[in-house]
Amino acid sequence: MSERARRIAVVGGGPGGLYAAALLKRLDPDREITLWERNAPDETFGFGVVLSDETLGGIEHADPVVYAALREEFVRWDDIDIVHRGVRHTSGGHGFAALGRRRLLDILQSRCRQLGVDLRFRTQAPPLDRLRAAHDLVVAADGVRSATRTACADAFRPRIEEHRNRYIWLAADGAFDAFRFEIAETRHGVLQLHGYPYSADESTVIVETRDEVWRASGLADLPVAESVDACAKIFADALGGRPLKAGDSAWLTFRTVVNDRWSHGNCVLIGDAAHTAHFSIGSGTKLAVEDALALAACLEEHPATDAALRAYEAERRPVVASTQRAARASLAWFEDLPRYLDQPPRQFAFNLLTRSRRVTHDNLRLRDARFTEAVEREFGCPEGTPPMFTPFRLGGLRLRNRVVVSPMDMYAAADGVPGDFHLVHLGARALGGAGLVMTEMVCVSPEGRITPGCTGLYTGAQETAWRRITDFAHTRAPGTAIGVQLGHCGRKGSTRLMWEGIDEPLPDPADNWPLVAASPIPYKEGSQTPAELTAAQLAELRDQFAAAARRAGRAGFDLLELHCAHGYLLSGFLSPLTNRRTDAYGGSLAARLRFPLEVFDAVREVWPADRPLTVRISATDWAEGGTTADDAVAIARAFGAHGAAAIDVSTGQVVAAERPAYGRSYQVPYADRIRAETGVPVISVGSISSWDDVNSLLLAGRTDLCALARPHLYDPHWTLHAAAEQGYTGPGVGWPDPYRAGSRPPRTGRLDTPRPRLSLPR
Repeated sequence: MSERARRIAVVGGGPGGLYAAALLKRLDPDREITLWERNAPDETFGFGVVLSDETLGGIEHADPVVYAALREEFVRWDDIDIVHRGVRHTSGGHGFAALGRRRLLDILQSRCRQLGVDLRFRTQAPPLDRLRAAHDLVVAADGVRSATRTACADAFRPRIEEHRNRYIWLAADGAFDAFRFEIAETRHGVLQLHGYPYSADESTVIVETRDEVWRASGLADLPVAESVDACAKIFADALGGRPLKAGDSAWLTFRTVVNDRWSHGNCVLIGDAAHTAHFSIGSGTKLAVEDALALAACLEEHPATDAALRAYEAERRPVVASTQRAARASLAWFEDLPRYLDQPPRQFAFNLLTRSRRVTHDNLRLRDARFTEAVEREFGCPEGTPPMFTPFRLGGLRLRNRVVVSPMDMYAAADGVPGDFHLVHLGARALGGAGLVMTEMVCVSPEGRITPGCTGLYTGAQETAWRRITDFAHTRAPGTAIGVQLGHCGRKGSTRLMWEGIDEPLPDPADNWPLVAASPIPYKEGSQTPAELTAAQLAELRDQFAAAARRAGRAGFDLLELHCAHGYLLSGFLSPLTNRRTDAYGGSLAARLRFPLEVFDAVREVWPADRPLTVRISATDWAEGGTTADDAVAIARAFGAHGAAAIDVSTGQVVAAERPAYGRSYQVPYADRIRAETGVPVISVGSISSWDDVNSLLLAGRTDLCALARPHLYDPHWTLHAAAEQGYTGPGVGWPDPYRAGSRPPRTGRLDTPRPRLSLPR
């Protein structure tokens, strides 16, 4: 495939396929391009299409003719209306453009014909092997149920996930004057309406509900037309009494499509054939059109087709992955919508608006300052105070802001004694303005260390050294609390320092110490097999935790956190993948909880009553057969019942074979659910990296505190700088006197805007 593609087959006549054909023909009029579409030209799924300004900008630069035709058709509006329990809240400044899907297809079909693309409607494409043999390039734009993808499944390696909500695409006469979300609570459960105008006198309406509500309400048993009439009655106020039109629609469940590869030989996937993103962020047509733009540009920039397809995938995959993460967050929010029904109306609206993390507190303030300020007042923010700088009470401890420096192992101790490094490390973060600074996991015995460089609280010398650090924090950074995390390595100990080989045994076998755990299961191949703890050893461990807690209290810590996460000893009891015991401490979740709760109670008994005790858990093992989200709720509820002031909600690191779904704020949904279902305050962690994210999560009611690790390694004064960047100077954060001269952010240089992806002569 060293020659430029001249003969091109396009399978699928949706917007992505049509636009790809038009662009490729425009770039090279000598190309022979044939498009096959099995349906009629005007047969389509859905009614209206929403396009972003970013997508429209790309279209304008790549094909002004198409852009001009679209511009004549667009309906534009700025507002989003959210109606819940009879209260409507409006947020403005969002900027939408929509048109009818049939009209979009008409425009693209006309452009293809004008350029000389051979359009073959009501015609099934030839078999893929024949297409590939007869053409230099096959562009598969044949949708979510792509036959092309199925034919080469071994190469593309698709993963398709079917979700639990039911939805149906409908239309209504009359144009909404805003993007409208309306919630209906029925005796069978919750239904939600998504509606937006796509012409001067028509609107798209999507009705969505959980599968169990769809069935319990009888909608599943009705003919589609009757179920649509029932929906029109449920949302009569939103529709002004007008009926709903179904067209060829049916009740569906959304399918998320992910492919390991998007090209195979001279065949490439675009649009829904390659990836899908939930309709609630309006991204399907947008992604397909942007795929077409990128593919055309890469084929222009890389004459060799194989190089062009590699470049196309390298360019688009990160963008699509980001969109899919946002879409998954939005999808999950609507699946879990009943969780938020009792939120105050404005907070509910803010939560909905920020559900995908694409809209945040800061850009919502820019779009609609009045709405955002009203949400802040309802949340309890003093005037001029960002949510992250509102105080929070954790048991008897008042935190002046909602930022936590997350526990981070430093592997810099000698014989478990924290030294000058720890003083500087933790002292710098205390000076940096966070409301709470946490130590690394501090081990309760020499054998409980992860590495020889881990700190402990099992000797008087260690207690004295920790007292030096807490005294510094309290004296030099007044207003900042300092907490200690107590733990035991379990089966994940006796390993090298992280940078010398994470989770690898010490190189000299004589230096390794014996490990104990809930069950004799090594962490990974090559790891030491731990001994199963006996009843006598369990009692000894309880005493070790209690003794360490006493030392922590005398050392001056303001808060103690019990480490029951990440596969260490107490976490090992909680997970069914690491606890195979047949005694009273294994089996059911209640039994697996028994020993961690006994340790918690022993610590609570000796820990000062006016200081909070929290627990860190892994809310999922990211592995089949492991801890589930349901289990995490039950675990959190149990610790809450025993007196935990908060649950610090992390995930994973329990088994080596985990498959985490990494992404921005990816662990927050677990904390959100625990908070909503147990009423216990939560600390959220996991790729929360910006102060805007912190403000957004807090204001939406998804968490009470945010713990950040790597940002505080990058910038010890992250919280102070967050205050400066937001222009905040109130009591929620304080610059140390010697640092006040640096409390204003330095000026930055100019950042030029990016060039258009593809720009062709007009």
